[in-house]
Amino acid sequence: MSDATPQFPAPRSQQRVSAGGRKKVQLKPGRSLMDWIRLTKSGKDMTGLHGRLIAVTEEELAKHNKKTDCWMCIRGMVYNVTSYLEYHPGGEEELMRGAGGDGTELFDQIHSWVNYESMLKECLVGRMASRPKTVSEAIENQSGLKAPKQKLLNGTGNLGGFEKQSKNVPLRHEWFQTEDTITVVIYTKQKVINLDSIIVDLEGGVLRTEVRQQEYSYILHLELCHEVQEAISGLFYRKCTLLSKTDVSHDTRLLCFQLPPGCYLTISIGQHVYLKSNIQDVEVVRPYTPVLPTLYVDPKDNGLSCTNIYLMVKIYPDGLLTPLIDRLQIGDCISVSSPEGNFKQSQLEGITELILLAAGTGFTPMIKLINFALKIPSFRKLQLLFFNKTEEDILWRDQLDQLALKDKRFTVEYILSEPHPEWRGKRGKIEMSLCSEFLTGRTEELKTLLCICGPTSFTEQAVGFFKQLGFNNEEIHAFSG
Repeated sequence: MSDATPQFPAPRSQQRVSAGGRKKVQLKPGRSLMDWIRLTKSGKDMTGLHGRLIAVTEEELAKHNKKTDCWMCIRGMVYNVTSYLEYHPGGEEELMRGAGGDGTELFDQIHSWVNYESMLKECLVGRMASRPKTVSEAIENQSGLKAPKQKLLNGTGNLGGFEKQSKNVPLRHEWFQTEDTITVVIYTKQKVINLDSIIVDLEGGVLRTEVRQQEYSYILHLELCHEVQEAISGLFYRKCTLLSKTDVSHDTRLLCFQLPPGCYLTISIGQHVYLKSNIQDVEVVRPYTPVLPTLYVDPKDNGLSCTNIYLMVKIYPDGLLTPLIDRLQIGDCISVSSPEGNFKQSQLEGITELILLAAGTGFTPMIKLINFALKIPSFRKLQLLFFNKTEEDILWRDQLDQLALKDKRFTVEYILSEPHPEWRGKRGKIEMSLCSEFLTGRTEELKTLLCICGPTSFTEQAVGFFKQLGFNNEEIHAFSG
């Protein structure tokens, strides 16, 4: 056994995606999130304690480690998740990894943005009487190997982040004011800071500044007449106002949200945000990748991204959040998080060829990639293989075709799984022969990055095919679908 921190989801588990993505399992009928919400409101005793709250000892928690009797501790609170097992999007086995112990560490590795207190409030058994062992500590005790230590930075009881050592950690900050201005200075060891690295919010007399560098954020909260507070925190949400909504296809909308006054941020390539809303007293959160207002934005218009966020959202009639999004009227608000994501713009340094594979709304992270790449003269080739069911599902087809005519470095190929009989293009789904054909004419001197986004099965297959064709992990980036 290694001394590495346990991974969640587990390697080879149903929820693990090749190249770092995430996936859901197929749940039984009647096991959707809305079905879970209905169950929690049915009056059923979800804890088995008939409404009592108890203090749970570590010994007592450890007894409840079976699928028929499953308790779990998250941040000092114990939940009976037995009834929730069949509703968990990652499958029962993933949830069982925290059974009878402290699942906080596992939870934060993949679900840190989920409001579990709201989701599991009817399952609350009580508070821990003493701190239970984490999964890392349990492995250490069983194996005799020392698990890596992790330290909370904010010390508030809410897990904001782990201590990270980096040569770019900000050393200090200072501020000074005149009669009409306040200047905040943050000193870092990083020589170049661009707009993508900085988020500023001014609300209710509080100035919140976030400097994002590599794998951590440095956050300052400044309040007039109060001492400066510094903290590392989780996702920060702000109310954004719907400015416009246009149809992209029969079931997909392009929405423009305006950030609140005093908020300025730009969202880097490959980053996503979360939309949050309360539905029947349960907080529902979903990720979306911000896009551009059009496929090719003039550089002088890039300032728009500091105050507006564009999202391309596919509406699912039986979905939980998207029907609510579709019903938003101009002037309505919704909560939007700060951006996050594991794609780094440095991955494009030295790249001369981009190969993009997108399925459906997996096209959204490709928009900024295309826009960025074609503004760099050193990019020699950019290919997009776009998979959809029907012609009506192809997003921004006119813009893609026009761009291919305008810039000879860019080519696009459409593949349909359910085309009309008269369709003259390629047919089918992702397969080795298509991937091989897509690489025809490649030369040795090209330095290539392959980017993939779509449903989990699509991403897994595409990664596997291209690895068989000789691509290594550094040459492949799979966005979460």
